[in-house]
Amino acid sequence: MNLDVREQFPILQQEINGHPLVYLDSAATSQKPRVVIDALQHYYQWDNANVHRGVHTLGSRATDAYEGAREKVARFINAKSTQEIIFTRGTTTALNLVASSYARAVCGEGDEIVLTPMEHHSNLIPWQQVAKATGATLKYITLQPDGSVDLAEVEKVVTAQTKIVAIAHVSNVMGVVNPVKQIAEIAHRNGAIIVVDGAQSAPHMKVDVQDLDSDFYAFSSHKMCGPTGIGVLYGKKALLESMEPIEFGGEMIDEVGLYDSTWKELPWKFEGGTPIIAGAVGLGAAIDFLTDIGMDNIERHESEIASYAMNRLSELKGITVYGPRTRKVGLVTFNLGDVHPHDVATVLDASGIAVRAGHHCCQPLMRWLNVNSTVRASFYLYNTKDDVDRLISALIQTKEYFGDAT
Repeated sequence: MNLDVREQFPILQQEINGHPLVYLDSAATSQKPRVVIDALQHYYQWDNANVHRGVHTLGSRATDAYEGAREKVARFINAKSTQEIIFTRGTTTALNLVASSYARAVCGEGDEIVLTPMEHHSNLIPWQQVAKATGATLKYITLQPDGSVDLAEVEKVVTAQTKIVAIAHVSNVMGVVNPVKQIAEIAHRNGAIIVVDGAQSAPHMKVDVQDLDSDFYAFSSHKMCGPTGIGVLYGKKALLESMEPIEFGGEMIDEVGLYDSTWKELPWKFEGGTPIIAGAVGLGAAIDFLTDIGMDNIERHESEIASYAMNRLSELKGITVYGPRTRKVGLVTFNLGDVHPHDVATVLDASGIAVRAGHHCCQPLMRWLNVNSTVRASFYLYNTKDDVDRLISALIQTKEYFGDAT
């Protein structure tokens, strides 16, 4: 990756607190390239209309753009059909849709839902609610000392009583890449389905849902250079057809009577109301942008930056890094001695460096790590080794500022 990529992101051309911005919080949300910003502006300036309803020119343009974005998503993750692509508000909404519609219908007393302690709250709380509502039991795959998942442990936990395995493709704290293809095989062999949280994978690596054999796969636009407020639920067609919608109103209906109604076919039966049209347009532009660069190139670049960051962090005394030593994705999570992560992030911000501090919506994982919170630096295609060097220099200054606390 070269500096030309960085120059396509207007927000990165500014100074923060008198220093050039170093943005290391892409795991929370990515920045947006000019082509995405322009696509949103073009839609609102020239094509703004509701979709699927009007026969006028603007309505046709908007519909073509909206459904064209769905086609881009389907190609991006290699879905069999656009009918398997549901637009949602984001990963959280997508996972809640599966939990509320599919899981509550199939789970009951004696059934099991299998998770890991590394799950983001969005892929944990919905399943807690399903268990409470249906009588199903939550079971957890034991993590290895470095935070990874051992398939032998998966074999122990997944049984004939397991209905659902829900797991993150990539941990948003430790950078662990879970073997979801092999876990899917184990789940299917036991008669279960697998739900994959792809929020931290779809932006950073090539995803093939057919090769992974995932039954459901959820991800968000805003983490992959697209706008906020839109995400994707991929689901195998047969499963989606078996599910009932959980939002009712316009757009998702076929026939409405005074006492009963019927639903449109996939994917529209799950997209009640005016959909997120501009968001879809922006997501489509982001997919074009990422595809032009190449997902393999992005993954290779991030791995290189993360490895460099791990090596530089290892040079500092008092730094504790969490997760595997080898990183395939661009994030590192650490603590600086006894200094509170929020204090570290505040000092770094004074140097124009944006990182995330807190529990990262993974409180059970924080307890597993025996900490309350951590600092996370996450990289994307626009970051460079110079950004890492700026981070290390600022951490050295932070150590000096807090003295013996480190």
